Amino acid sequence: MRKSPGQTTYEPIVLERGRTHDTAFEQWANKVWNFGSGLGSEVSLKDFRKDIVIELYNEAGQLVMAWRVYRCWPSEYTALTDLDANETCVVREVLVLQHEGWERDYEVVEPSEPSSQEPAK
Repeated sequence: MRKSPGQTTYEPIVLERGRTHDTAFEQWANKVWNFGSGLGSEVSLKDFRKDIVIELYNEAGQLVMAWRVYRCWPSEYTALTDLDANETCVVREVLVLQHEGWERDYEVVEPSEPSSQEPAK
């Protein structure tokens, strides 16, 4: 028995961050479902899907990896997680994205680190 390539499935992407005053996650989630907007007007099929870029930075603030994710839409949004004073951030928001595929941006390369022999500036 041999396996052949066929239909590819992608797991949802979960984005999580400390709660801020930035409303981008919330506004995007509200395009798919906005409580109290009236029956039949919950979904805006015009622009609820987006192509996004996810970037990973090191502790020095240098871009180390990036991924392009295609035709994403929020399937779940948590505005306030459980309050926990022992966490590094007291309140988090979570966005679960469904998507139709991703690819790594290979143009983003590992940043070079200064040699230990170079004098510090």
